[in-house]
Amino acid sequence: MKKMIKNNGFLISMLVGILAGCILGLLFPVVRQGDDLVSPGATVLEPLGTVFINLMFCIVVPMVFLSITSAIANMASMRRAGKIMGVTVLTFCVTASIAALIMYVVCRIYPVVQGKYTVVEGEIGQTLGVTDMIINFFTKPDFADLWSRRAILPLIVFAVLFGFGIQMAGGPETMTAKLLEDATKCTMKVVKIITYYAPLGFLGFFASLVATYGPELIGDYGRTLVLYYVMCFAYMFVFFPIYARFGGGKGAVKVMFRHLFKPAAVSFGTCSSVATIPTNLEAAEDTGINRDVADIVLPMGATMHMDGSAMSAIIKVDFLFGIFGKNFGTGEAILAILVATLSSVAMSGVPGGGGTGELVLCTVFFPEQMAIAYPIAIALGNLVDPPATMVNAAGDYVVSYIVERFVDGKDWLKKKRNGSSQQETNRK
Repeated sequence: MKKMIKNNGFLISMLVGILAGCILGLLFPVVRQGDDLVSPGATVLEPLGTVFINLMFCIVVPMVFLSITSAIANMASMRRAGKIMGVTVLTFCVTASIAALIMYVVCRIYPVVQGKYTVVEGEIGQTLGVTDMIINFFTKPDFADLWSRRAILPLIVFAVLFGFGIQMAGGPETMTAKLLEDATKCTMKVVKIITYYAPLGFLGFFASLVATYGPELIGDYGRTLVLYYVMCFAYMFVFFPIYARFGGGKGAVKVMFRHLFKPAAVSFGTCSSVATIPTNLEAAEDTGINRDVADIVLPMGATMHMDGSAMSAIIKVDFLFGIFGKNFGTGEAILAILVATLSSVAMSGVPGGGGTGELVLCTVFFPEQMAIAYPIAIALGNLVDPPATMVNAAGDYVVSYIVERFVDGKDWLKKKRNGSSQQETNRK
């Protein structure tokens, strides 16, 4: 028992923090009378969680730049870096398509809206132009603008270019490559220090979450939320093992579940794929995934691997189609998947995404009912954000198994485990 507590002390403390937060949220919910706030309830603990996520955001920006640049700069060849990125992007597209298709089929079998639904008109923001969206996906007008969590994807693009530049200048033999590798190691130590505060941060997050949205879960949105939450956990427990088995071979599922909880819990609590990058890197290292693979796949996944967001886009559109009495056919489903992918990349791992995804969906599908559709989509987006981010971010770790298979061979995990066993034998 002592050994178990020692080996799993951090996970146990996180579970205690989550459970305590949920209990506090139920005991002290937000109380309103109409639009007036009577009592904030357990939401007063939200700053505890905000401190944690702010610390994570502060370290994650330099960590993303250093890890990607160092990984590419220190590779033996540029060909390997290109192969990793190519396999990564293709895998993201395939898993997102599978997730969206599954949710579409489920929504066809179990419609989320039955009968008439009363909605209230609301104001909407300015519609994003397609050209501006594409430009902002990949670039920023000033170097200083890159150093922000809101510019993670442009930062990744710049880090990739910088890494290849070092490769062209001599790669691992350059002083720059060695400096980046050392800086990356130091940054990960800072991440480890920050995670000691995680249990208290989770207590604040979940206390505020349950206190705010507890009543909503049994209200008008209940059917949609129950279906989505169930599907997210079903996807994680059914398809993640399939992906892990395909990527890592025999025994990979057991290894995956041993390391999956931490990134799943961090992403569920923080609602941020970016804030989960450090935890994912730690899980990948413990699993035996090559560092150059993890340093490219996981930061890229934080902005481009959006299985949960693709699922949420489908259920939001289905909900709104039901309200407006429209048919959510195959053509609309395909378009919804494409729009979800683009808008998810634009959100760049920011909690809630600032309504960008919802705005784009409503612009495409409900241009004549924007004032009604947008507030509904925003409400759904906020309520499904925790499980959506969990599938997005925890899935980044699982996808690294698949990328590792195509880069280093299908027996990579077996070789890692045999190597670890041999080292343990030699120590004894």
